[in-house]
Amino acid sequence: MNTTEHLLIEKILQLPPTRLAEVADFVDFLCSRESDRTLVQAATQTSVASFAAIWNNDADTVYDTL
Repeated sequence: MNTTEHLLIEKILQLPPTRLAEVADFVDFLCSRESDRTLVQAATQTSVASFAAIWNNDADTVYDTL
């Protein structure tokens, strides 16, 4: 366990029990955001090949310099 993790755990242990549910909810929220970000990145990578023919053509080379 690194120092940051240790300090975070120490801070959590100092909270009253009524606040622990809030911490758990916030951690769940952060995990959900990270999961959403990963899904968006995967979808973006999947679409790159599909759009390559549209994005990479001689007629649109002027837009590549923008």
